Amino acid sequence: MTTKNRPRFATRALLLHLATVALVVGLCTGIYLALAVQQLRAEAESTALGIARTLAEDPQVRAEVARISSAEVRPDAESLRVGELQRTATDVAERTGALFVVIADDEGIRLAHPTPSRIGEEVSTPFEEVLAGNEVVDWQTGTLGESARAKVPVRDKTGTPVGEVSVGFERTGVFDDLPPLLAVIGVTAVGALTLAVLTFLLLRRRWERLTLGVQPEELVALVQNQTAVLNGVDDGVLAVDTAGIVRVSNDAADRMLGLTAPIGRPLTALGLPPTALETVTGDRERSTAVVDERVLYLEARPVVRDGRSLGDVLIIRDRTDLIALTERLDTVRTMTAALRVQRHEFANRMHVAAGLIDAERVSDARAFLGELVERGSVAFPVAGLGLLRDPFLTSFLGAKGVEAGERGVSLRIADDSQLLGSVAEPEDVAAVLGNLVDNAVTAAVAGERTPRWVEVAVLGDGDALVLTVADSGAGLGSVDPMSPKPSDDVGSDRIHGHGLGLPLAREIARRRNGDLWIIDPGGTECGAVFAARLDGALTDITTAHEEHP
Repeated sequence: MTTKNRPRFATRALLLHLATVALVVGLCTGIYLALAVQQLRAEAESTALGIARTLAEDPQVRAEVARISSAEVRPDAESLRVGELQRTATDVAERTGALFVVIADDEGIRLAHPTPSRIGEEVSTPFEEVLAGNEVVDWQTGTLGESARAKVPVRDKTGTPVGEVSVGFERTGVFDDLPPLLAVIGVTAVGALTLAVLTFLLLRRRWERLTLGVQPEELVALVQNQTAVLNGVDDGVLAVDTAGIVRVSNDAADRMLGLTAPIGRPLTALGLPPTALETVTGDRERSTAVVDERVLYLEARPVVRDGRSLGDVLIIRDRTDLIALTERLDTVRTMTAALRVQRHEFANRMHVAAGLIDAERVSDARAFLGELVERGSVAFPVAGLGLLRDPFLTSFLGAKGVEAGERGVSLRIADDSQLLGSVAEPEDVAAVLGNLVDNAVTAAVAGERTPRWVEVAVLGDGDALVLTVADSGAGLGSVDPMSPKPSDDVGSDRIHGHGLGLPLAREIARRRNGDLWIIDPGGTECGAVFAARLDGALTDITTAHEEHP
C-alpha cells in the first residue's frame, strides 16, 4: 500500500488510541467483575456459615440430634416431618432466604429438609469430614442444585460430633447484585471511551497546528535525510538562527571546532576564534583559522526562505592534511633542486678532471679529485656543513642554504652539532626542519640586525633527532606562536609561522612522540630560538654497529 493510500496518521492514532482505551477498560472491567463475583461468593459462604453455626449451637437442636443419633433404631420419617427440627429448619430458611437448611444425624440421615419427602434419606453430598469435627464451606451441587453451602458439626454435651447442619444459598440469589454492577461498569466504560475520543481530537488539532499539517512519516523522512546528509560528509556544518543560537551542528563540526553539546547554546558561548564569529555574523565571507593545531577553512552562507532570514550556516573544511602535503611537496621540490645542482656541479667537475687528464696533468687531476672527495661534489654556502655526515641532512640544509643566500641570509651549522646516526624518516625531518629554517630565514629578512643569519644545531640522542634553529630577527615579542589558543587570523603575521607552519610541525613532532617548543623568544643579541625533538627519526649508531660489526 502506498503512502497516499494509507490512512492519515491522525486516523491511525485515533484507532490505536481507542483500541488502547478499550483494552484498558476491558481489563479493568474484567478484573472488577472477577473481584465482585469473588466478593459475592465470599459473602454468601460467610452468611451460610454464620447461619449454620448459630443453628448448630442451638441447645434444642443439639439435644434432639444427640437423642436421635444415640437411638439404636432408625428415626421415623413421618414423625420427623412434623417434628421440632423440621419446624426450626423451615423457620430459619424462611427468615434468612436460604435455599435450604438441612439437619442430619451421625449416619447422614436427613432429620430436616425443605422437601419433606426426602426426610429420612441419606444426604446427597459427603458428610464424613463434618462428622470428623471440621467445618466445610464450598460450592456444591445437591438435590436442590448448585449452591454456596456451609456444613457445621452438631456436638453433644461432651463435644462429640453427632450430626451436621447444612445451609445453602442458591447461585441466582447470590448474584442478584451483578446486573446493577454491570450497568455501572458499562456507563463508566462508555464515558471513558467518549472522553478518550474528545481528548484525542483536541490533541490532533494541536499536533497539526504545530507541524503545519506535516505527517510524522514525513517528519521522520526529513530527520533521516538531514542526519544522513550532515553526518555523511566530511565538512562541518554549523547552523545559527537569527538570535545567534546554534540549531544544527554535525559530528564533523563538533570534532573540528572542539565543541561539546553546542545545540541550543549561544554562538558566543562556544569559545570559537574571532575569525569564526566574524565569518558567521557576515563581517567576513571567508576566512581561515587554526583551532587545536588544525587548519580550518570557514565559509558562511545566509539562509533565506520566503524573503525571511532564518539565520546563517557555517561550512567548515579541514585543510590540515592538504597544507601538510603542500609542505612535503615543497620539501621534495627543495631536495630535487639540490640534486639538480649537485648533478650539474658534479658534471662540471668531472669535465675539469677529464680535461686535466687529457692534458696529461695527472698530478693536478689527482689533487683536484682529492679536493673533490674532501669537500664533496658541491660547495654549498653553509658554514660548518661538514659537521653533518648524513647525506640527507647535508643535501637538504645545503639546498636551504642556497635559498637563504638568495634572500641575503647566511645559513650556518652550530659548532656543537653532533650526529652519529643517519636519518631514517626523511619526510618528517624535512617537514619540521624545513619549516623552522624557512620561518627563521623570513624572520632574519624582516629583522633590522646585520649581518642576517640563521644557525641550525643538530644533535642525536639514541634514535631521536634534536634540532635547534636560531635567527638574527627581532624575536617573537609579545606574540606566542605556540599558544594553544586559536589564532585570530592566520594571515596577519607569518614571520614565525603564527598561522600554519608551527602547529603542523608540532603535530608531526608529537606524532613521533616528540615535541616542538620555544627555547628563547628573542632578545638584544638574537632572535627567537626554536627546538624540536623527533623520536625514532634516526638509525641508532649502536644498533647499526650490532647489525654490521
